[in-house]
Amino acid sequence: MKGRDEIAQALAVSGYIADADLATAISLMQLLRRPLLLEGEAGVGKTEVAKALAKVHATELIRLQCYEGLDQSSALYEWNYQRQLLAIQAHRGTDSIEDQVFSEKYLLERPLLAAIRRAQAPVLLIDEIDRADDEFEAFLLELLSDFQVSIPELGTISAVTIPHVVLTSNGTRELSDALRRRCLYHYVDYPDVDRESRIILARVTGASPSLSLQIARMVEGVRKEELRKVPGVAETLDWAAALVGLDVTNLHDAPETVHETLVCLLKTHEDRARVTPEVTQRLLGKVA
Repeated sequence: MKGRDEIAQALAVSGYIADADLATAISLMQLLRRPLLLEGEAGVGKTEVAKALAKVHATELIRLQCYEGLDQSSALYEWNYQRQLLAIQAHRGTDSIEDQVFSEKYLLERPLLAAIRRAQAPVLLIDEIDRADDEFEAFLLELLSDFQVSIPELGTISAVTIPHVVLTSNGTRELSDALRRRCLYHYVDYPDVDRESRIILARVTGASPSLSLQIARMVEGVRKEELRKVPGVAETLDWAAALVGLDVTNLHDAPETVHETLVCLLKTHEDRARVTPEVTQRLLGKVA
């Protein structure tokens, strides 16, 4: 069990700059061995938390990407039907063939089953749980409560180790109270200027402290415009990498380049049209 400051430092070493509240949530997640639900807008770095945790624990990251129509077989296990058919044909007439084909040998692990059968506890990322159906969310409750699953042909399989579970949600659908009760909760917001500049420094090779701070301040200004899609941290890092690659060391020295490279931040036609060269110049004027 690590304290908040130790968690924040370990995450920073892995390339993720966490605020104090997130570090506290992760610390409690490990203390209580409870899943952590991270909610927030797309692009604020929720998925990166799980990736950083896997690095901190030097363990495997197992990711389940949720989508509409996701069912148990895609998330839990499937039988290798082709190999089963070949085995049936090869042993036709054998009385025990049914027991043989429904054995571990023919079982295909999917993310949820794999996560509870690892000898070393992995990080299980259940990404964008809000995109899954209510039925799948209900199925997930048993796993998050008891960390065991039932396979009719094999019986109940209990966890070898308890994985570090991180769920993310973009808020496109309201999650059930039952799911929320089983999880610790943290809302991931867009970082402030200081933290975003530190993120740029940690993730973009060649970015100086002064340029990182200018970029963070510029992005803060862009986010305050009336945009259809607000740029996330991933877009900030893309823009910073582009500016460094174009040898920009000071935004004020390259206003045209700054405006032209805003394609890294602005991802819709409406937003690109809204942020005109005049708007860019106005935002640059606020960047010290």
